[in-house]
Amino acid sequence: MARILNDPNRVPTDVTLRIGFVGTGAPDGDGFAMAYRHAAGYERLDDCELVACADIVPENAAAFADEYDIDDRHVYDDYEEMLATAEPDVVSVCVPPALHADIVVNVAQSGVVSAIHCEKPMALTWSDAKRMVDVCENEGVALTINHQQRFGKPYRKAKELLDDGKIGDLRRVEFREEHLYDTGTHAFDLANFYNDMEPVEWVLAQIDYTDENVLFGAHNENQAVAQWRYENGVYGLASTGRGEAFCGDALFRLYGTGGVVEVREDGTLAYRRDGKSWKTVKTGTDGRYRPKPGKVRAGTRLVAKRLSSRLGDRLDSTTYTERAIEDVVTALEEGEESELGGRNALAADELIFASWESSRRRGRVDLPLDVEDNALESMVAEKKVGPDATKRSLASDEDESADSESSRGRLGAIRSRLVGFVK
Repeated sequence: MARILNDPNRVPTDVTLRIGFVGTGAPDGDGFAMAYRHAAGYERLDDCELVACADIVPENAAAFADEYDIDDRHVYDDYEEMLATAEPDVVSVCVPPALHADIVVNVAQSGVVSAIHCEKPMALTWSDAKRMVDVCENEGVALTINHQQRFGKPYRKAKELLDDGKIGDLRRVEFREEHLYDTGTHAFDLANFYNDMEPVEWVLAQIDYTDENVLFGAHNENQAVAQWRYENGVYGLASTGRGEAFCGDALFRLYGTGGVVEVREDGTLAYRRDGKSWKTVKTGTDGRYRPKPGKVRAGTRLVAKRLSSRLGDRLDSTTYTERAIEDVVTALEEGEESELGGRNALAADELIFASWESSRRRGRVDLPLDVEDNALESMVAEKKVGPDATKRSLASDEDESADSESSRGRLGAIRSRLVGFVK
C-alpha cells in the first residue's frame, strides 16, 4: 500500500527506497533521455536502489537496465506490469508531456508507490495538470515535477540577494526564453520562486505561431510577450522566441525598490544598487544549465570516462537534476513537501496556459484560470494559427484588396455618369 504523505514516519530513514522508471529513452535518440539523468541522481544516494524500468521500446529499457545494473527480470515494456511485479517506492516518469497525466494518475492509483517524480512540462492541458495534482493528493502520493533549475547556484543566489535586501523590495520579474512551455515552465517556476509563490491575479499575453514548432509532441509558440500581476503588486514580464531579446541580454532580471539583480545569458550573476556600479557574485562552476568544470577537472573526467562513463560522471559537480532528486528524496524521508511539489508546479503551468488563453481571447485573463484545454493546441487544431492559417489570412487580405479595387472602380464609373448627368 502507498504510504501516507502526511505521516512523518512514512519512509523511515533506515529503509532503502526502491526506484523505478517509466520511459527510459535512448541517449543517442531524439530526446534528452532524462531517465538517465534521474538515475544518476538516485544512484549517488546511499538510501536509493534502482530496481526496475519500463519502456515501450524493449531495446531502450534493456540498455538502461544494463547501464544501471537493474536485474533483467525487472525490465518491462509495460509499466503497469512493472508496478505490480517490482513494487517500487518511487517512480520517475520520463515520457513526453502528453503522456504524463494518464501515467502519473495510474501510478498514483496503483497503491504501490510513495512518490512520483515527473519530468516537465507538467501536462499538455490545464485540466490534466490539475488532475495529476488532485489524484496524487487524494492517494497520499508525493508528486514532484523536475524544475531542476531552482537548484542552480546563479538562480539560487539571486534569491538570496533578494531576501537579503540587496535591492530593496521586489517590484518586477523579467525573463527571456525560447518559448513559454517547454523551456518557459522553468522560467515561470523561478519567477514564482522569486516572489515567494505569491498568487497571480491576471495575465495578458499575445503569441505568434506562423511556423510549426513541435517539441516532444507539443506545440510551442514562435514568439510571445506576456505580462502578469501578483496579488502583492509585483509584476512579471516575459518575452520568447524571435522576440526574446525584448527583455534584454539577461535571462532573469529582478527589479527592486533599490536596485536590480541579473542572471545573465552565460549564467553569470550580478547586481547593482541604485547609483552604484555592478557587482559580480561568485557561483562556483555553475552555469546557465549545469556546472561547468575547470580545465584540470575536465581533463581528469575525460580520462576517467574512457575507463568508465559512470566514474567520469561521478567526478563532475552534481548536476541540477541530481540536486533536485536529492531534495525530493530528503523531503520524502522526512515527511515534508519538496519545493518541487505539484502545487508549486501547477502555479507555473497556470501562467503558461493563461498566456495562451489570453492570446486566444485577445484580452486579459483573470485567475484562477477557467478553461480546461490548451489554447495553443486548440487554435492549431482549429487552424486559427499556424502555416495554413497564415496562408488563408494572406489570401483573404488579397481578396479584400481586390474587392476594394473593384469597388473603387465601380464607384469611379458611377461618379463619371453622375457628373455627366449633372452637366
